[in-house]
Amino acid sequence: MSKTLDASGVGGSETPNLDFAGTTPYEDYVQADVLTHLQHLRSDDPGEMVFLVTTQVMELWFTVIVHEWETAAKALREDRIPVAMDALKRSLRELEALNASWRPLAQLTPGQFNAYRAALGEGSGFQSAMYRRMEFLLGEKSSSMLVPHRGAPRVHAELEKALHEPSLYDEVLRLLARRGLPVPEAVLNRDLSLRYEPSAEVEAVWTGLYAAPDDNETQDLHRLGEVLTDVAELVWRWRNDHLVATRRAMGAKTGTGGSAGVTWLEKRATKNVFPELWTARSYV
Repeated sequence: MSKTLDASGVGGSETPNLDFAGTTPYEDYVQADVLTHLQHLRSDDPGEMVFLVTTQVMELWFTVIVHEWETAAKALREDRIPVAMDALKRSLRELEALNASWRPLAQLTPGQFNAYRAALGEGSGFQSAMYRRMEFLLGEKSSSMLVPHRGAPRVHAELEKALHEPSLYDEVLRLLARRGLPVPEAVLNRDLSLRYEPSAEVEAVWTGLYAAPDDNETQDLHRLGEVLTDVAELVWRWRNDHLVATRRAMGAKTGTGGSAGVTWLEKRATKNVFPELWTARSYV
């Protein structure tokens, strides 16, 4: 009897199945053929491929992170802190991978970027609907950011829903209130469609939690505050990496899509999400 061959041609009894009636189970699950044929280049410059694929990879990471933060928000609403913590900790690794996506683009010279910049037309990253959902979950709400998506009903509806839902931080503050901490009613009942504004009373709540890290009754809230701070730090790093890459590739020129380019990114880079988690540290 002849010996069977494995995938490398070496005899063995653990040969993988290589014969499928249709596409492979891997393809059915991952949809790799779809993903690897989504690149429709608009210039002859070979550098455009890395720019396009990197941007598409960023969109996939946005999607995963939104999933994690929505999972965490739901768990917090249901007082399931361990589930929320698991989702938030996963998102830290995902944010690190997202931030690393800047590396292929971080050293673009103006000449290299200009070689295919015209292919973007009026396209700009601030038009990303999934990134906008990330920002909304961080409390960075703005109804004007729905305007670019009026022509895509499903996307517009998803964004409008996210605009009026509690952000991740809103759910955290509601949890603190349910645990008996003095989060003011004005914060708990605020208009959720507006950008979150810092509160001195919320700052005092976090100051109290950080002043007693070993309190058995609030240790889980202290740990939650720290993982949220990790999230906020990585978001800040994302914004700064975006700023540096843009400044290197195009200087102070007007951004694609008519944005203010570096000037707009500089303003974004100075803002912290979950602001009281940062300011409270000055009083501990």
